[in-house]
Amino acid sequence: MLERLEVKRGRRRGHADRGGRPPGGKRRYDASVRRRVTGRSIVLFLVAAVAEIGGAYLMWQAVKEDRGALYAVAGAAALTGYGAVAALQPDANFGRVLAAYGGVFIVGSLLWGVLFDGFRPDRFDLAGALVCLAGVALIMYAPR
Repeated sequence: MLERLEVKRGRRRGHADRGGRPPGGKRRYDASVRRRVTGRSIVLFLVAAVAEIGGAYLMWQAVKEDRGALYAVAGAAALTGYGAVAALQPDANFGRVLAAYGGVFIVGSLLWGVLFDGFRPDRFDLAGALVCLAGVALIMYAPR
C-alpha cells in the first residue's frame, strides 16, 4: 500500500526527490566524501591509540619501574590528549566511537607490546586482533 501511495505522488520508494535527498530526508554522500571521512576517522583512531597507550605506558613506567614524576605527568598529558582526539571523530555517537575504539585499543596494545616491551603475540592474540578490527569496521563504517 505504501508503494502505491508513493507512486501516486510521482516518485518511487528509494529514489531521491528533486532536492537530492532520498526518502527519509538524509543526503547521500558520494564515494569520495565517504572515503575522506573514513580516512580521517582511521587517522584519528591511530592518533588516539598512540596517545592513550603511550600515556598508559608512561604512567606504568612511573609507577612500576620507578621512573619518577616526570613520566607520570607526561603520561597524564598524553591521556588527556587521547580524550581530546577521540572527541574529533566525525561520528557524533559517543557510544559507537568508544566501542569501536576499544577494538583499536586492543590491537594497538598488542603492537605497542611488540615494539616497546618485547611481547611476542601467539596465534590466539593475532586471531583476536583480527576479530577486533572486523568489529571496528562493522561498528564504524557499515552503511547506515
